[in-house]
Amino acid sequence: YLAKQSSLRGALQDPGGCKGLTGLVEEQVLICQRQVEAMDAVKHAAELAIEEFQHQFHARRWNCSTLQGLQVFGKVTIQGTREAAFIHAIAAAGIAFAVTWACSRGELEKCGCDRRIRGVSLEGFQWSGCSDNLSYGIAFSQAFVDNPERSRGISSSRALMNLHNNEAGRKAILSHMKVECKCHGVSGSCEVRTCWKVMPPFREVGNVLKEKFEGATEVHPKWVSSRKLLVPKSSRFKPYTVHDLVYLLASPDFCDWDPQHGIFGTSGRQCNRTSPAMDGCELLCCGRGFHSTHTEVVERCGCKFRWCCSVTCKQCQHLVEVHSCR
Repeated sequence: YLAKQSSLRGALQDPGGCKGLTGLVEEQVLICQRQVEAMDAVKHAAELAIEEFQHQFHARRWNCSTLQGLQVFGKVTIQGTREAAFIHAIAAAGIAFAVTWACSRGELEKCGCDRRIRGVSLEGFQWSGCSDNLSYGIAFSQAFVDNPERSRGISSSRALMNLHNNEAGRKAILSHMKVECKCHGVSGSCEVRTCWKVMPPFREVGNVLKEKFEGATEVHPKWVSSRKLLVPKSSRFKPYTVHDLVYLLASPDFCDWDPQHGIFGTSGRQCNRTSPAMDGCELLCCGRGFHSTHTEVVERCGCKFRWCCSVTCKQCQHLVEVHSCR
């Protein structure tokens, strides 16, 4: 819902504006009221998450197709599948990332750069500059994203699953922080280096979580003493860590049209006839076969550089074969 809004600034100028945002639980409304300035970052995070999900899943049977209305991904999000695990992880990571980015850019009054990293490192460089304040972004994400799950109670298996995957999403940023440096000295001699910590690009976070999606662990609830835990469903599965994704239910095959559950099927999707992977016609088309057609494509060709300074190209037409699932 937030991702679909043109802007939140105007909508939240009214004192009761936060209560008008669809889909927020009571505690999220309170966070919105206390930190109205951060809500544009939350909206940006929702956009980041949807865009990254669609990029990572563009060649899979379910390509993160979105629906109108509050349930953007249909009922896929409310089932305990590995797709739902990825949605929660990328959304929690997106909010931590976007809020941290807003802090570093000076857009939020309550946070700024991380000034706690000071002194000389073991490698001999000076910590300085504007390190990304990821601890603030993570704390905001935990408060805003985790609250609906905590309101279900710790006895809910789905809440435990979502909370674990939310944290795994945030860990994907934390464990891939980078160091950037600037040299100081005569003629760039780098006699002194000052360095600071920055977040990885969000595409890198998406790549990490996609790998975790592929290796996600199927779990089931188990009471240990008075605590409910999620343990691997099979003894053959490796124990999962705080960085891994977990899921409770096997995914549907996503082959057939089922809009009630947010599944559009794969009929009509373009496929790669020679690929053995999920984007290949055999897997993507679910064994139904595919149609092949020829279409004319116009591309630039014969480009030449002219001194100085332009590039001239010809327009070339050629036929390409396109394969679509039946």
